[in-house]
Amino acid sequence: MTTAPPAPPGPPLPLRRESLHAGIVDPGMDSMRLLSETAMRFPSALSFSSGAPYDGNHDLADLSRHIDRYLAHLREQGVPEERVTRLLFQYGPVNGFIRDEVARMLARDEDIDVAPEAIMITHGFQEAALIALRGLFRSPDDVLLSVSPAYVGIRGAARMLDIEVRGITEGPQGLEPDAVAAAVRAVRAEGKRPTALYLVPDFSNPSGTVVPLEARRRLLALAAEEGLTILEDNPYGLFASDAERLPTLKALDDRGDVIYLGSFAKSAFPGARLGYLVGDRAVVAEDGTRRTLAEELSKAKAMYSVGSSSLSQAAIGGILVETGYDLRSATRDLAAVYRERLAATLDALATHFPPERYAEHEVRWNHPRGGFFLVVEVPFEADLSAMERSARDHGVSWAPMRMFHLHGGGERALRLGFSNLTPEAIREGVSRLARFVRAETGPDRDLAPDPARDTVSALLPTEEARS
Repeated sequence: MTTAPPAPPGPPLPLRRESLHAGIVDPGMDSMRLLSETAMRFPSALSFSSGAPYDGNHDLADLSRHIDRYLAHLREQGVPEERVTRLLFQYGPVNGFIRDEVARMLARDEDIDVAPEAIMITHGFQEAALIALRGLFRSPDDVLLSVSPAYVGIRGAARMLDIEVRGITEGPQGLEPDAVAAAVRAVRAEGKRPTALYLVPDFSNPSGTVVPLEARRRLLALAAEEGLTILEDNPYGLFASDAERLPTLKALDDRGDVIYLGSFAKSAFPGARLGYLVGDRAVVAEDGTRRTLAEELSKAKAMYSVGSSSLSQAAIGGILVETGYDLRSATRDLAAVYRERLAATLDALATHFPPERYAEHEVRWNHPRGGFFLVVEVPFEADLSAMERSARDHGVSWAPMRMFHLHGGGERALRLGFSNLTPEAIREGVSRLARFVRAETGPDRDLAPDPARDTVSALLPTEEARS
C-alpha cells in the first residue's frame, strides 16, 4: 500500500500576542518606548520628556584616562600584571571587582558604612531592582508596596516577575508613614504579606518630593515593626545642596532593613550603565553559615547577567580613585548646573503662566528643591495623544503623569524633565508649552504670551535628551 508523502509545511504561523508574558502584553509597559518614538518623529521639538543627565562635561579623552587611572591604582596595590590583564579581559567576580572602592565612596559621601561583601555591582538600577525583587519575593501572596506616582522602572521590574504592586499615593512631602501603615494593614487583611516598600526619598522621580527626616525615622521604625524591607532608590540625592542634604534611609538603618539601590548614571558616567546594590543584612543557612544578603543574591545576578562589564567597572573605579572616593565634592559644579536649570524652569513657568491670567485650578506646578523633574497640572487630558500634538504642532514634548501612577491618576498633569536642557532652551520650551496649553483650552482664550517661536539650533536638545 502506497502512503501519500507528507504535505509540505505551510508558512509559519505568527505568534498570538496574548500568548506572550503579561508584562510584554501590558500597554502600560510600552510608555517609555512611545515617548522615545514620538521624540524621534519630531526631532526639532524641545524635549522635557526624559531625565537624561547633563552631557556637557563629557570628553572622549576621559574614557581612557579613567581606565588607566584604575589600572595604575591596581598596580599601586601590588596586583600582579597578569592578574590586572585578566581582570580587564576575562570574566570577573559575579558581584564585581570595584566593591572596595564603592564601599569607600559610600562611607565618605553618604555615611553608609558597610563591608565590600555587602555590595553588588550591577547593570544600573534596573538590574539591581530585578535582583532584589527576585530574592525577596517567593510567594504569589507577597506584595510590593510602592510610592505612587513612581519611576516606571520599578513597576516594570515587578510586572516582569509577576509581583503584585500596591501604590501608596504620596503627599506634598513624599511618602507618608501613616499611609504606609494603612497600606500594610490593608494587605494583611486580605491574607497577603507586605514584603517590601519602594521609594525615592530624595527628589523623587517624577514629582521631585523629599521625605522629611522625622518621616524617614518613622518609616524605619515601621519597617522593623512590620518585617518590611525598604528598597531605597537614590539617583538624585548626591546633588542636594549642603543646606538641603538629609541622611539616607540606609545611613539611618542600624538593622539591615534597607536595601540601597544606587547608580553612577547621573553622577559619573551614564554610558557605563553601572549601578550597585547594598544588602548588608546577614543571611544564615541551615548549617549556620552566614553571608551578606548581597552575597546570597549573587545567585540571581549570575543567572541574569553573569557579571558586570569589566571596562565599565574600570572606568568607574578610575573616577572614584581620582576623586578620592568623594563624588559629592567632585560633582558640586554639576549639582549647580541642575539647580540652575530647575530655577530657570520655575522662572519660565511663572513668566508664561502668570496668576493674573491663570486661575490656580487651571495651571499650577510644584516647587521641588532639587532633582531633575517637576509636575505641572493642566485643565485638560494630558495623555500621549496630547503630548504628540504638543510635539508636532508646538515643538515641545513632555511626559504624561498618568504613566507614573500605579492605580490611576495624573490624567491632567505632565512631568517636565529639565536636566539636559540649557536655560535658554528651557525658557523657549516653556514658551512653546504655554502656546500648546492655550490651544488645548480654547482658541478664544488669551491665556499666555505668544512670542515668536525661536528656532535657533543651539536650543535643540541632544539625541540623548530626546530618548
